[in-house]
Amino acid sequence: MTNPTAYADAVTKHPRIHDVKTKSLRLIPDERGFLMEILRADDRELFTTFGQVYVSATYPGVVKAWHYHQKQVDHFVCVAGMVKLVLVDTREHSPTRGAVNEFFLGTQNPTLVQVPNLVYHGWKCISSDMALVVNVPTEPYHYAEPDEYRVAPHGTLPYDWTRKDG
Repeated sequence: MTNPTAYADAVTKHPRIHDVKTKSLRLIPDERGFLMEILRADDRELFTTFGQVYVSATYPGVVKAWHYHQKQVDHFVCVAGMVKLVLVDTREHSPTRGAVNEFFLGTQNPTLVQVPNLVYHGWKCISSDMALVVNVPTEPYHYAEPDEYRVAPHGTLPYDWTRKDG
């Protein structure tokens, strides 16, 4: 992976990062509550293989970033609260190299985002309550040799996590 700050001057908000896919999710309500399907094995546009499922809790205002995976593809959905999921494409030969994408996910916008391998990603809880993010990655977590490559959340990639008022 290249140095993430080497091309910082070229980064602007671009169209969707190459290979990133989204799926609007539908709530199916009844008098007991609701059901929301997230990812299905017969979803030919998104599903490739199953690794594991986990949930990550994030407290209000907290940033969990940055990392990428060499093999793993992530499938994120926020099932409680709201997060701003941010992707930064630093891939050497990507047609969208330098692109930054923001996705606002959660109870007010139930959406699944598929994050391709080698794309830096992270999120910030933007709701007043804790956010719960479910991930269905294509690979199980390997404790001895994690497929996870991290950089610091502030000052390493060309993105400012500060809320933009106005």
